[in-house]
Amino acid sequence: MNNILTVTPNPAVDVSTSVERIVPVAKLRGIGQRRDPGGGGINVARVVKRLGGNARALYPVDGLTGDLLRALLDKEGVASLTFPIGGETRQDFFVSEISTGQPFRFILPGPQLTESEWQRCLASLSGMQPFPSFVVASGSLPGGIPDDFFARIARIVKQRGSRMILDTSGQALAAAMAEGVELVKPNLREMRELVGREPSNAAEWEAAARTLVQSGKAATVALTMGHLGAVLVTRDRVLRAKPLTITPVSAVGAGDSFLGALVCGLASGAALEDCFRQAVAAGAAALLNHGTGLCLPGDVKRLAEQAVLTEG
Repeated sequence: MNNILTVTPNPAVDVSTSVERIVPVAKLRGIGQRRDPGGGGINVARVVKRLGGNARALYPVDGLTGDLLRALLDKEGVASLTFPIGGETRQDFFVSEISTGQPFRFILPGPQLTESEWQRCLASLSGMQPFPSFVVASGSLPGGIPDDFFARIARIVKQRGSRMILDTSGQALAAAMAEGVELVKPNLREMRELVGREPSNAAEWEAAARTLVQSGKAATVALTMGHLGAVLVTRDRVLRAKPLTITPVSAVGAGDSFLGALVCGLASGAALEDCFRQAVAAGAAALLNHGTGLCLPGDVKRLAEQAVLTEG
């Protein structure tokens, strides 16, 4: 069943390569290249598909880059629901410096959307029959879309009796949280924006997540904390995960992989602790792959067996 829909207002084709050393002026010749579908919700849908689930991706598209984006998603077996816009779909660039192992990420702004274009997205969502059980709104907002765009999506989702899952930042995050969502997945920077302070340790970050749940802005907070691990807070449960011991290759896609695995588990009806365990494993597994490759199922399964959860 198509019970998961992801919404990505600012999708991209992610281009990645490696160079020996990054220096100014000189021609830097890439060693290898890959192109992947990109943007928060699109990455979530890709991970859901890899882990055996089924997700459709709703996103704007135009131009040759847009055609390539749709073709790349078709290749991965992710169904696209697109709406046309007048601006070319963006590309992002990821370059790994071989001599240092340092990643460099170049994120382009994307096209401006007109009001009629972003309203078309909301109308497409609102008119879906049957309506998806889970709607994942993820990624940045392109120019022209109002800050409350994800809040409008949250309103539609609640009216249809489904569950809204959110992963964004800045004013878009604050506006959607004011509307209220089922689950939000902030990282430390985004949690800092939400609570307006700087917790000093894992316990204080967890307390901040509890505050969000108690406020009614989110029924569940899945907070990823990097070297501090992760915590999942609901109204009556707190699950904690220690960071997995790995040697990271790339920092790209960990959050999207975490969320994709979490949503995939929730949609399948798995126990909450199993969903969280799979999410932690997927986030770590994404760090093992170059460029924008995201997590691989074999790595997720292996790392899930190593994940240590506690409850309190």
